[in-house]
Amino acid sequence: MENLIERTEGPMSLRFFLQPAMAIFFAVRAGLRDVKNNSVPYLWKFATSSGNRKAIAKEGWKDFGKVFMIATILDIAYQSVVIFGLKTETRFYPLESIIVAFLLSLIPYIFFRGPVSRLVRWFSKKKRSGEG
Repeated sequence: MENLIERTEGPMSLRFFLQPAMAIFFAVRAGLRDVKNNSVPYLWKFATSSGNRKAIAKEGWKDFGKVFMIATILDIAYQSVVIFGLKTETRFYPLESIIVAFLLSLIPYIFFRGPVSRLVRWFSKKKRSGEG
């Protein structure tokens, strides 16, 4: 855990901006698709669904899985540069790659997909009603 905290600074700290940025990009895309398909925001659909949660989770993984895989590859690249290129570490920590990828991609994805969907719906309703 100590190594995980120490990795917030130094070489390739750009990933702390890049991974969430990718997650936000995919979340915005998914939120816009939710509006286009006239479906409720993902977490709301998952929380209020009575029996189809497996299919809803599969749909979410289809979207989020891309972000998670890219974030994992980026973190593995980070560790490879630090371990083999800079020789500042002696071990590879695969679990840390998964934890970092999960946190830096899932949290922004969750926080942006629903609000983007709601904002686009709100603005489109406002535009149709002639208020804007």
